[in-house]
Amino acid sequence: MKYTILLLLGITFNLQVHCQIFTEKLKLVFAGDIMGHSTQIKAALLTDGTYDYHHCFKYVAPILKQADLAIGNLEFTLPGKPPYTGYPQFRSPDAVAVALKEAGFDMLVTANNHSNDAGRTGVENTIRTVRNLGFHQTGTFLDSMDRSLNYPLLIQHGNFKLAFLNYTYGTNGIPTKPPVIVNELDEKQMAADMEKARAANPDAIIVMVHWGNEYQLVETSYQRQLAQKLFLWGAKVVIGSHPHVVQSIEQKPLTDSIRKGELTVVAYSLGNFISGQIKTYTDIGAMIEVELEKELPFGSTCITRTQYIPVFRYVHRAPTSVKYYTLPATLFSELNQRDPFPIPAYLKEKLKQDLKIIRPILSKHGIPEKPVFPNLILPPIMKMETQKIN
Repeated sequence: MKYTILLLLGITFNLQVHCQIFTEKLKLVFAGDIMGHSTQIKAALLTDGTYDYHHCFKYVAPILKQADLAIGNLEFTLPGKPPYTGYPQFRSPDAVAVALKEAGFDMLVTANNHSNDAGRTGVENTIRTVRNLGFHQTGTFLDSMDRSLNYPLLIQHGNFKLAFLNYTYGTNGIPTKPPVIVNELDEKQMAADMEKARAANPDAIIVMVHWGNEYQLVETSYQRQLAQKLFLWGAKVVIGSHPHVVQSIEQKPLTDSIRKGELTVVAYSLGNFISGQIKTYTDIGAMIEVELEKELPFGSTCITRTQYIPVFRYVHRAPTSVKYYTLPATLFSELNQRDPFPIPAYLKEKLKQDLKIIRPILSKHGIPEKPVFPNLILPPIMKMETQKIN
């Protein structure tokens, strides 16, 4: 703080206090649907009966670890014991959550249409497992007391306080068995939850919503309408999941009288982060990076940058093994001289053509793609293991 004293005629003086404004930034990275199909489970099985998923995220880990908070949608249950199954009831080993943590994820949301796939014990074990691994988690709860105490989820990071909420359109007709709770899209309850979030006076309210139509590259009118309601209720960022393909990302200022001009962001669907799906465009998803900036000590928080990063699910098939990877799509479609991975030429060409469809969707409203090179530090060229698949 700087003090300047002005003497006037040697008799009077004025004291002027100049407060220097500091700013702090926070980088959030959101990933799409983290799936657990039966082919993925089989590929992760080792000869000793254990599971290993660490390699799956090796090439996106540098992106996740650059974030202050990396968040994903966990779209399977962790029952804690076999049988492990894929579609239609997703039950994966805990090892995949361990790999997600080591890759750099900080938070997992768990309210989606597969939350109840392993029954009440599956909901409970999923919550306990991810929390015990050190993740922030929300969307499903052990009981009403758990929800009352921990929802909305408040996270303090540096001088930022964030409120996270998470909801799903349903649970595939599988009822939620008390006392566990799965947040569903109930606008009356959501409005009450948002009021509670606002009362906590966070710097930003972020809502993760499982909605929309599967395999549709265009968001529905309901998604647009609900996003607008969430913004009016106080949200700054809305991230969508469920369609398994990407949909548009939009950043625009609010027009209401209270928060007029404040920037908001909605990503209607980030597609799949990793999966065993083979339908068109389900092997391409997106990560979205949102940068927040806050004036210290008492200023407001605003969105200063929004960018997307396309990702590609690659299945490497060797004579004795199959492995699933999530890769930065640009690296493997365009930078031939730096290929750390022997992707077949036909598949690389397919990826290039698919990106011609996907990029215009993601950037439809002017959101730019983040250049991940040359600053991204990649792991060394991988030598394919020759594990035997049972």
